[in-house]
Amino acid sequence: MARWLPRSTDLTRFCQKLNRVKTLEDDMMETSFNRCLSTIDLTLLGIGGMVGSGLYVLTGTVAKEIAGPAVIVSFIIAGFASLLAALCYAEFGARVPKTGSAYMFTYVSVGEIWAFLIGWNVLLEYMIGGAAVARAWSGYLDSIFNHKIKNFTETHVGTWQVPFLAHYPDFLAAAILLVATAFISFGAKVSSWLNHVFSAISMGVILFILIMGFVLAQPKNWSAQEGGFAPYGLSGIMAGTATCFYAFVGFDVIAASSEEARNPQRAVPRAIAFSLGLATGAYILVSVVLTLMVPWHTLDPDSALADAFYRRGYAWAGFLVAAGSICAMNTVLLSNLFSLPRIVYAMAEDGLFFQVFSRVHPRTQVPVVGIVVFGLLMALLALVFDLEALVQFLSIGTLLAYTFVAASIIVLRFQQQKVDAPAPAAGGRPSPQSHEVPSTGELKEYESFSDKLQLVDRDKSKEHREPGQLKAAFEPYLEFLSDFYPGEVVTVAVVTLMVSAICLCSILVFGNTHLHLPTWSYSLLLVLFSLGFLLSLLLIWAHEQQHGTQTFQIPLVPLSPALSIVLNIYLMLKLSYMTWLRFAVWLLLGLLVYFGYGIWHSKENLREPRPQRVSARYVVFPSGSLEERVQAVQPSSQPAAGLPDTDTDDCKR
Repeated sequence: MARWLPRSTDLTRFCQKLNRVKTLEDDMMETSFNRCLSTIDLTLLGIGGMVGSGLYVLTGTVAKEIAGPAVIVSFIIAGFASLLAALCYAEFGARVPKTGSAYMFTYVSVGEIWAFLIGWNVLLEYMIGGAAVARAWSGYLDSIFNHKIKNFTETHVGTWQVPFLAHYPDFLAAAILLVATAFISFGAKVSSWLNHVFSAISMGVILFILIMGFVLAQPKNWSAQEGGFAPYGLSGIMAGTATCFYAFVGFDVIAASSEEARNPQRAVPRAIAFSLGLATGAYILVSVVLTLMVPWHTLDPDSALADAFYRRGYAWAGFLVAAGSICAMNTVLLSNLFSLPRIVYAMAEDGLFFQVFSRVHPRTQVPVVGIVVFGLLMALLALVFDLEALVQFLSIGTLLAYTFVAASIIVLRFQQQKVDAPAPAAGGRPSPQSHEVPSTGELKEYESFSDKLQLVDRDKSKEHREPGQLKAAFEPYLEFLSDFYPGEVVTVAVVTLMVSAICLCSILVFGNTHLHLPTWSYSLLLVLFSLGFLLSLLLIWAHEQQHGTQTFQIPLVPLSPALSIVLNIYLMLKLSYMTWLRFAVWLLLGLLVYFGYGIWHSKENLREPRPQRVSARYVVFPSGSLEERVQAVQPSSQPAAGLPDTDTDDCKR
């Protein structure tokens, strides 16, 4: 029976395969894409991804049903919360200017299986998001023509009464997706130019709304007679924040486009900062003018801005608002179709997804296979499926990606850089320089006892501490942590921090409702998990981190990413259980793809050390004889002393 059980060494190697990280090339600017995007191009891509139909619909919905005029405060808090996640993306996008966004960032710092699952969820997020925006675009245009398109389709094509399918096929939504797919296939420059046109029209309409809105503003609409500024109190403001947070999820298109930026080290952080600042300002100012033009409790949630102008005697302004809304939705469509194939390309290029999606067209320099295939899938979703039940997938996929990117920032900041080492010449021995860099994964061919003593003395004489090592000021108090490898304690502390955050947020969300905890146990658990979170944070801070890099770095690490982790987990736990159930099913499908294809075709397999190399160890016996033990070096990172004696060939000298 025992022989059928896996050995501990096999389990260890399997876990190492799951958690191996991507090795970065020396020249990260080398790419098969066309580096043609400037800071302005990336900024407008980010604005297009964030300022969509939400500006015309979300502001009125939150003001009318959740927060009242205090929706302004909700957008301010949501903008700050999004800034924490955006800064993490900005640092990664500058340090790792490769396409793939959250997938790539997780792969280079946390591990392979986690990166695949993030990419797998982002893939679904973009597909559902693009299809949902296309259906909203179709419905908005149809409403302008008094639903003639819908009535014609239902009369001549028919209706369906099937679960998970739409009431009728939306040919207009599928058509706009196919047209957008064609434009995206022409190259990044064409996509950027088209986004410029729609963004310019959308921003012009927003400017018109702000000017006219402030002219028509009536401060009495915030007075106590109309319910006051915050009629739903603090709970309404925080509930509005949770909803408004999803208005800012489009900035990751900038990180996904970093491999096509001319100067990503400068352009990506600036574009993320500019686009997030402009989008936050637009949402706040539009909320101000909307709630000042008409009383908040009389707003029409479906078309708040157009209805507000109509009630103030400017019905013609409704056509401008409709044009701005359609252009804004066009930019969101372009953003989704632009990002999705590039993330799929990054996964395929690493061998974790089907290789056909890594093909780049030699003329347009875009992953044309991924663009066409996923454009067609998106059009099919918009044509026949009922997307309302699936839209919450957008929330959980985005929040999960934000959480892992924030955790990856902490791990990466406290670990030594891993770069791609040049391979030794065929038939030759590795160069001596390769032995001195532990991050290359190369082992010494022969290691003597005196060499080991010299290595230890040399390490102890170093005054400069590497990233991940305990700070000198904490050594007298935490001396037992000095024996761990650099970054090992930080990794454990990050896992503890995330577990503490999950437990803490679970108590906050479910403690009084689902768990029905008494007050004393509720307070005790809050204190315990808060202490666990803070102690993990302090333990991370007690270690050295990377300094002096030439690219942008998020300030206040590890505090800023830790706050982002807590916020993202809290918002994820606020989602419905059906969303979590569908999410679990999608994860299981992803695991089938990974274990059926990805783990076997991963390019990191080619980088793993081969077992042909040998190491020699010298043992001095009491009799004075010297025995040399030669043994094969296993392709794992375990110390050689842990290898079984059966694999050794002993010979006496």
